[in-house]
Amino acid sequence: GAQYAQLIARRVREHNIYSELVPHTISAASVKEANPAAIILSGGPASVLIDDAPTLDQEIYNLGIPILGICYGAQLIAQQLGGKVERESQGEYGRTTLNVTDSGSSMMGGVCESECTVWMSHFDCITEVPEGFIGTASSPNAPVAALESDSRKIWGVQYHPEVAHTDQGFELLGHFLKGLAEIQPSWTMDSVIDSSTQAIKELVGDGRAICGLSGGVDSAVAAALVHKAIGDRLVCIYVDTGLMRAGESEQVVATFEKHQGIELIHVNAAERFLTALAGVTDPETKRKIIGELFIRVFEETAATIEEAQFLVQGTLYPDVIESGTSATGKTAKIKSHHNVGGLPDDLSFTLVEPLRNLFKDEVRAVGTELGLPDEIVWRQPFPGPGLGVRIIGEVTPERVDVLQRSDLIVQEEIAAAGLTRDLWQAFAVLADIKSVGVMGDERTYAHPIILRAVTSDDVMTADWARLDYDLLERISNRIINEVAEINRVVYDITSKPPGTIEWE
Repeated sequence: GAQYAQLIARRVREHNIYSELVPHTISAASVKEANPAAIILSGGPASVLIDDAPTLDQEIYNLGIPILGICYGAQLIAQQLGGKVERESQGEYGRTTLNVTDSGSSMMGGVCESECTVWMSHFDCITEVPEGFIGTASSPNAPVAALESDSRKIWGVQYHPEVAHTDQGFELLGHFLKGLAEIQPSWTMDSVIDSSTQAIKELVGDGRAICGLSGGVDSAVAAALVHKAIGDRLVCIYVDTGLMRAGESEQVVATFEKHQGIELIHVNAAERFLTALAGVTDPETKRKIIGELFIRVFEETAATIEEAQFLVQGTLYPDVIESGTSATGKTAKIKSHHNVGGLPDDLSFTLVEPLRNLFKDEVRAVGTELGLPDEIVWRQPFPGPGLGVRIIGEVTPERVDVLQRSDLIVQEEIAAAGLTRDLWQAFAVLADIKSVGVMGDERTYAHPIILRAVTSDDVMTADWARLDYDLLERISNRIINEVAEINRVVYDITSKPPGTIEWE
């Protein structure tokens, strides 16, 4: 049930070790049959002290498979094996000092010798370890911040080694995986490509597939993978929704049709999308409308392609997480994604989602291995619904035009500053309000543009970018001077969490 479970999986992969998530309800028999080299129990939003708390088949602890528990996972180990977990009067959140209390610790040794800074997020804590275990670290509000039993091959930490805020967190995971569990790292982008293409061949067989090509890295890599697997039995369809960035449609057609050698059908459906969105202001409704119409246009176009039975999509792990469709079904829904939660129930295609278990950085690595150009691989993420969810309120042709012109200035200035690769995303948002201004000694009453720029490694968390004041001034001056409908530019300095990267 923890959203950060996906981040743990990503960190494991960064050690070139394949990982996948399974629900906590998996049986010991199923685990034994799968024969994993190790098990990591993630954190979670629940408390082990409440009724119906997520638990584990206790026979899993007896299989002899190395286990690492993180936060809730560590507490669950302690509770299920005979230790004690209690609710403290004060929780522990954020950066905390961890003190190693046993210099002979097999887990902490060589990673944190005596004291290090870690990231905590808990209210319950382990107060007694099970028989056969020892406590090897503590923090101000966690008497047992680490526990271990070398003989049972079970270790646990109260803190979160998977987040960047924890010192030596990546090293601790590596020590568990390669040191304690003795796993040989062999998972590479080459192996991902090989396994993905084989899976696509088995799924599609002799059939034909179509791909919704947006021009972004996700759909581009998905198309390249499927093209590698089935060749000219893939046809890419570019549905021009009218909600793309300035000049983007022309670039998509030129890149894929002329340079990648992939058959491309360009469908100009801008008028249909804008008509369907007329009068709609709710963001979830907008996403649903765009997602369903996108599929309907696909179906109409696919009817002209003989034997097209498969639909390729660039769905990523973060899409699945935020849409609340985790393996356990317990992850909280944050927002729907048009390529996950916005699909109609009567979809007539079989979905092919070769990137569904990958993070953005892994997708870019695959794209590079497949020989895609840098301008595609390193293109900043763009939401499936396009500018439809960067226009707060109703989407109209006029408002799309205003945002396209404003956003183009943002992209030009970010590129001129050499920050395109340094920033995860930088874009403009058109607000559904007006404010008073003074231009040429006259009163104005116009819309503001919200500038959003963030840095991130994994899209699970993001921090607002500390852009240079001179750059912010250039962007603001250009937008106000060149886009007559705008009289104010504001900068969003909200991180994720608590905000999301997109505004809708």
